[in-house]
Amino acid sequence: MPSEPRPSSGAAYDEIRQDELPYRRRQQAILREFGTVALQTRDFRHILQQATELSARGLGCSYAKVLEYLPNEQRLIVRAGIGWPAGTVDHVSLGADIESPAGFAFQTGQSVISNHLQAETRFRTPALLAEQGIKRAINVIIRRGGEGNTPFGVLEADSPDSGQFDDADADFLAGFAGLLGIAIERQHADAELQDALDKLQQALDHEALLTREMSHRVKNSLTSVVGLLRVQARGSDSVDVKNALENAAMRVASIAEVHDHLWRGSKVGFVDLSDFVGHLCKNLQNSAPEHSIQCYSDSIIISADKAIPLGLLVNELVTNAVKYAYVDGPGVIRVDAREINGHLIIEISDEGLGLPDGFDINHPRKTLGFRVINGLVRQLVGELNISKNIPRGSLFTIKFSLDPH
Repeated sequence: MPSEPRPSSGAAYDEIRQDELPYRRRQQAILREFGTVALQTRDFRHILQQATELSARGLGCSYAKVLEYLPNEQRLIVRAGIGWPAGTVDHVSLGADIESPAGFAFQTGQSVISNHLQAETRFRTPALLAEQGIKRAINVIIRRGGEGNTPFGVLEADSPDSGQFDDADADFLAGFAGLLGIAIERQHADAELQDALDKLQQALDHEALLTREMSHRVKNSLTSVVGLLRVQARGSDSVDVKNALENAAMRVASIAEVHDHLWRGSKVGFVDLSDFVGHLCKNLQNSAPEHSIQCYSDSIIISADKAIPLGLLVNELVTNAVKYAYVDGPGVIRVDAREINGHLIIEISDEGLGLPDGFDINHPRKTLGFRVINGLVRQLVGELNISKNIPRGSLFTIKFSLDPH
């Protein structure tokens, strides 16, 4: 909606004074309106366009434009405008030298008021203004972010009507240019920040790719080690050596399973416990087909630092149950993992013979398996409790915090 025009130069002095106060109040209201637009909008083009439309309204004129300085061409190009013919924005440019009103404002930083362009002797009248019959104009510099920063260009208001722009009008337009400069600097800072964020994301994506590739290669290497251990086990004549190599192969396979999930997972360095434990139990089932290994786990994302010792613990305890719980035939071994109050509770249970009387986990038989179990629990900063299963067998309960710290 156009504003009420400023009283013309032909109006009586008293009439000008009478209209001056509401005119200036309207300008202040328009400045506040543009300040809100500049703060709330991230659309650069919209901000420039609003600057031209609102400044024209505030000065009661029908033409305005934002000119951006092009250093390589040393010209000022129209980036936004109101009243100008189609095809002006982004195509028409003006000289940036001091012989033109806009160029003088840009070069000196001084506001330029030209109330009689046809008779102007200080500057040449740009063809764009002459073609539209512009009679008077104000040009003010746009500084990015205020004084001391690189100028962006010029804000210009133009009118084909007779009348007088005065110093107060120039101050109004300079205030507009100041707000516009801050908005432009914010846009520039936003663009630089987005560029930095894009580069950071690219670096993170590349790091994630390398991490996944590393986990994939570690998994492949560990799988090769498992194969070699099992080949050696099959070629050994000693039952003890064969069992030791098979045990070692299963431990390495557990670690390989973690790395397999690490490179496949959606979050680098973490695995889904439900998926991981399910695959681990499937592998253990394949190694002990005569038993029934039943597995359940909540879907919890845990770090590799916790997944590796946890996988080894499940492997050791299930393997022990396979070897020692059922001496007379097949049986059931259950693995249950649940999150309770920020802690992971893992239960490995069987319905077999149970542990011997007087068994103390802190002073176990001198076997590698129980030494490994104790060490892994300490690594998790967890607790291990052993109790009788109901109605028979053993229940191993491991509890540790899921807090990453």
